[in-house]
Amino acid sequence: MNLGAYRDSLLQIARDSIQHGLRHGRPLTVDTGLLDPALREPGASFVTLEIGNRLRGCIGSLEAYRPLAIDVAENAFAAAFRDPRFPPLTEDEFDRIDIHISILGPAREIDFADEQDLLDQIRPGIDGLILEYGSHRGTFLPAVWESLPDKHQFLEHLKMKAGLPAGFWSDDIRVWRYETEIIR
Repeated sequence: MNLGAYRDSLLQIARDSIQHGLRHGRPLTVDTGLLDPALREPGASFVTLEIGNRLRGCIGSLEAYRPLAIDVAENAFAAAFRDPRFPPLTEDEFDRIDIHISILGPAREIDFADEQDLLDQIRPGIDGLILEYGSHRGTFLPAVWESLPDKHQFLEHLKMKAGLPAGFWSDDIRVWRYETEIIR
């Protein structure tokens, strides 16, 4: 991945999209023709907003289906105004937000025999996980390891995020791992 060279551009796109949303009620329209080719490539991102180290919004894409710059603009707007856990961001809050962008690498399905085998394969601090069971689906970015460093707790909380009981297990659960590049 190594998109560090585009750090300032991606952060500016996210900030501009949120500011555009405050003024016009919609995300910034990104003219990809003016951008470096790397930012025009399909990319998946999550945009996390914090105020004083407290979560203020987080929305993202698990699959790369549109240009990265557009994905960042859309997810920044959604994190600010459409995260159902929070009211829409206000003008007063705008100057206080810290923006973190997680660029997702490709997700790879993990082959495991049972829950313990899955736990043995999970790499704390490295893996983001997508858990799916029937219509239940949830993901945790690798950054979540900072607050849930124990593998068992990480998996239990991911199950709950997907709408399942913490102790739930079925042989039909599917799990994918991905890594991220963090831009702050």
